[in-house]
Parts: sequence; structure tokens; C-alpha cells
Amino acid sequence: MVDLVIELPSGVDGWREAMRRRAVSAHQVFALHPWLPMLIDSRETSAPSRMLYLDWVIGTLVTAGFSLEGAARAFSLLDSYIYGFSIQRFNMSADADASPEEMAQAILASIPAEKYPYLHRMASHAMESGYDAEADFGFGLELILDGLERILHESLSE
Repeated sequence: MVDLVIELPSGVDGWREAMRRRAVSAHQVFALHPWLPMLIDSRETSAPSRMLYLDWVIGTLVTAGFSLEGAARAFSLLDSYIYGFSIQRFNMSADADASPEEMAQAILASIPAEKYPYLHRMASHAMESGYDAEADFGFGLELILDGLERILHESLSE
């Protein structure tokens, strides 16, 4: 099952776009199947399709100019972010019986404004404006890609 949901991006121009598409695709799959990150990490061996996927990611990064060590670190960083974001989102929505509004009210009620003024303000703001998980995911992903691009340029200019 794990190997059936993981796809390689195709028709991609450049490592950055390849990693962005891969991250967004995995993020979407994990949103549909929140148990998947834990299952992937629990496997001791990988099927040939998973090995092809891993090889493609590493090859894309190495071909772009990352060293093997740099490619491994970039891969680890991206996957840690993708998995972590997905797991956190799953854990926050574990109460399936409550509506998002009820969950938000319960969270806000558990944060006394006098004791945690900044956290309370942030939670209140999120309730008023709405929380956009996709925007948060994209923000973090772009920061990571910017940092990796900077590291790549620095290593290529040495």
C-alpha cells in the first residue's frame, strides 16, 4: 500500500520545483491518509518502487550540484518537515467528534489570557482570521527551499 501512493513528479524543470512538487504531493497524500507517515517509518525494508523514489530524489539533488552528504541532508530536512507537519496536523485533529469551531473554542478556553498573553492573542487571531494550514505549509517549505538554494550556490562557488 505504501508504495502505491508515492509518485515521482514528472515534467519538472529544476531541483527546486521537483522538491516543491514532491513535498506538496506528499503533503496532500498524508492529509488523505494521516496514518501513512508512521507506516512508512515503521518499515524495515523498501519495495522496488520506494527504492526508485528514494533514488530519484537523491539523484535530482546530486544532479543539481549537491554533494552526496548535502543531498542526504536536504532529503532528510524536507522529509522531516513534511512528515512532522502532517503528524502534527493529524494529532491536532484527533478529536473527530468536535467541529473545527468547537476545537478552536476549547483550545482558546484552555489558554488564560492573563497567564499566556501572547499565546492567547495568537489563538484569538487564528480564530478570527481562520487558520490556513496550507499557507503555513507553503511558508515553511519556501523557507527550507530558499535555505537549500543558498547552500547549493555557496558550495558551487567554492
